[in-house]
Amino acid sequence: MMTIFVSLFSFKLWFLGLLLMFLCIPRVISCEFKRVYKLSGPPTFPIIGCLISFYRNRYRLLDWYTELLAESATNTIVVSRFGARRTVVTANPENVEYMLKTNFNNFPKGKPFTEILGDFLGYGIFNVDGELWRTQRKLVSHEFSAHSLKEFVMHTLKDEVDSLLLPLLESIAKSSEVVDLQELLRRLAFNMICKVSLGIDRCCLDPSSPVPPLAVAFDMASEISARRGAAPLFLVWKIKKWLGIGSERRLKDAVEAVREYVEGIIHNKKMTVDRERGENCNQDLLSRLIVAGQNEEVIRDMVISLIMAGRDTTSAAMTWLFWLISSHPDIEQELFEEITTMNEQILDYESLKELKLLKACICESMRLYPPVAWDSKHALADDLLPDGTEVQAGDRVTYFPYGMGRMEALWGKDWFEFKPDRWFSEGNCEKGEPEKVCPFKFPVFQAGPRVCLGKKMAFIQMKYVVASILRRFEIRPVRSDQPVFVPLLTAHMAGGLKVLIRKREQD
Repeated sequence: MMTIFVSLFSFKLWFLGLLLMFLCIPRVISCEFKRVYKLSGPPTFPIIGCLISFYRNRYRLLDWYTELLAESATNTIVVSRFGARRTVVTANPENVEYMLKTNFNNFPKGKPFTEILGDFLGYGIFNVDGELWRTQRKLVSHEFSAHSLKEFVMHTLKDEVDSLLLPLLESIAKSSEVVDLQELLRRLAFNMICKVSLGIDRCCLDPSSPVPPLAVAFDMASEISARRGAAPLFLVWKIKKWLGIGSERRLKDAVEAVREYVEGIIHNKKMTVDRERGENCNQDLLSRLIVAGQNEEVIRDMVISLIMAGRDTTSAAMTWLFWLISSHPDIEQELFEEITTMNEQILDYESLKELKLLKACICESMRLYPPVAWDSKHALADDLLPDGTEVQAGDRVTYFPYGMGRMEALWGKDWFEFKPDRWFSEGNCEKGEPEKVCPFKFPVFQAGPRVCLGKKMAFIQMKYVVASILRRFEIRPVRSDQPVFVPLLTAHMAGGLKVLIRKREQD
């Protein structure tokens, strides 16, 4: 063991020496190297590539990549650095369409991606390719039929929002206490995914109660897995995993806690299915997976993926939306008028379709703060993207929703403004439905064969929750500074969104 630590120490000394040496090399070498090899992106040197710049910007990768993409004539950059796979990052819709649809088969998730997330997500739908992915997608697709969506509105949303969320908010408003809206929305989303897909009991909705151990383990596993992918040297996390130390030890413990919890859910559900076989045992996804005879490990990993997606994506989108609305009182007033002028006092599947401005606000919020900031595939064979960027077999190719939402070439000079009107023709929301923007320009739900199956359900859920809250309450953040966007496997607001809740005056 002592030999291993000595070797690690020697490696760090060598690495630091290498960095210091190249810090002294004139920037002109980087420019010449990029010119010769036709690269577009950060300052790049022989051997170490852009490792120096990457290390300097490791805590602001989103904005750094966005700046580099905006400077690129094609909105595409190549990131080559020592200790990591060559990466093509693009904010070009034509490239996104090519990799997600036109040449889909050449851009799977790939082994490098599944290796990073494998300890946490295993064989879940978000971490597999090929036949296993197709099988899981087919099984999950039942959850998002028109009938299932109507049932979701009639039962799950009414139960969770009307019976639990709104009374809790009224109590919080009366006590004038500060509450973390992000945590509240995450618990609400967790309850919904548990009820619809797993058929299990809910956790406590009140954010003042202790955070459930499962949520703590999920957050830990998600954060460490995400940081693996952004590490300056991938070899470091692999060595730490082999030694069982530091963050990799914490990841192992968190994954074990998550798996133990989920396996308990599966075990109890199996007993229920055995008792009720032939009666009403197919009412949730987990029951159907069990009845279909799926491998228990695959079921476990699917459940973990569904909990992660269902808990974190919609809650993140709604958190940023409430913050943006509170910063734009004129838009909040327009939304309130749209919601309150509806004939139906009780929201249902059909009436939600009429909330056009609300849908535009949700899209505009996700343009600026997408729940998934970036997503990567890995090329099976050499390829050429539509903008002329060469892709080598094994390259990571990343499309970048966060950066795409900030490209002047895509959204105009006012891209930085929260303007829901941009989603309507001629900027007028009274002229009908929001425009259908090309999914490859706005890929927050992916696109092509792997487009998110839960897209419609996500919009329904967000519309119902936001409309129900805005109709009755005003949400006022207690801090006025700009929140920090944290891009892990799914994005969230650093430190949560602390707010005061006030009940609206009734006419």
